[in-house]
Amino acid sequence: MKKLRLGLFLLVFSLFFTLPACSGSTDNPTVRIAEVTRSIFYAPQYIALSQGFFEEEGLEVQITTTWGGDKTMTTLLSDGADIALVGSETSIYVHQQGSDDPVINFAQLTQTDGTFLVSRTEMDSFSWDDLRGSVFLGQRKGGMPQMVGEYVLKKNGIHPDHDLELIQNIDFGNIASAFASGTGQFVQLFEPQATLFEMEGIGHVVASFGEESGHVPYTVFMAKQSYLEKNPETMQKFTNAIYKAQKWVYEQPSERIAEALLPFFEETDVHLITAVVERYKKQQSYDPTPLLDEEEWDRLQDIIEEAGELHKRVDYKTLVNTDFAKKAMQK
Repeated sequence: MKKLRLGLFLLVFSLFFTLPACSGSTDNPTVRIAEVTRSIFYAPQYIALSQGFFEEEGLEVQITTTWGGDKTMTTLLSDGADIALVGSETSIYVHQQGSDDPVINFAQLTQTDGTFLVSRTEMDSFSWDDLRGSVFLGQRKGGMPQMVGEYVLKKNGIHPDHDLELIQNIDFGNIASAFASGTGQFVQLFEPQATLFEMEGIGHVVASFGEESGHVPYTVFMAKQSYLEKNPETMQKFTNAIYKAQKWVYEQPSERIAEALLPFFEETDVHLITAVVERYKKQQSYDPTPLLDEEEWDRLQDIIEEAGELHKRVDYKTLVNTDFAKKAMQK
């Protein structure tokens, strides 16, 4: 019995001195991200994890996919996440509703729309006039993809309400399958579905909405102002890691990037990931820096205003903080 008591004493004694050392390895601040969806479009975020850039900055990062802008913003506002990765338009919508703790955009991840125009038939010389009189399968009304889509159509002289038959009553998750089953002559699709349809011969990419609309703050890391003010060091480390990942994406071949992304997209063929990454890199959808500039902010509001979803324009400095991005870029 004395030997048993001595053994227990030694065990407790050893745990007493070893546990603080173990917990010290997890003393790094934990940052919780709510991402609007899981997408190859957000490659630099996953690269920051897979290549250890967050770890280099002394951060523990947890990513939760919240599936939708409304859910993502609700998660952020209810303190279910520290940072949201979502379109900048959501911060404007929150501002329009009135908030004592505004949502601030502090690091940009993508700088173009991520959708493509896919035709059912192969077209050697596509013109936007080819959409006249066609059946066009668009995205959800009021969502950023659809607003960009309509902005691009109007820019090219096509009025979505008069010049074509616009279908918008299909759920986001069913748009691709609806087109594959025969609905529409043209469809607006995200990757990897657009490239997959090309590989399978179902459709053909004929135009990029990202290239046509120009640079916009399409996907941005944002946080409540109170969180930024309370955690400036953590936010700087976070932005530093994102900038490292953004540079890495443009320094490395698409094949290597695809291999690094594979753990986040285990059910997607690595060759498909490679093709998608190459397409997004070619049109510079991945922002090479975390800086959200004023010209992009103004173009975003032009698009929202054109769609009738903007009550009043919001000054750039009201919802954008560039301090973290600028400091990261100086390192």
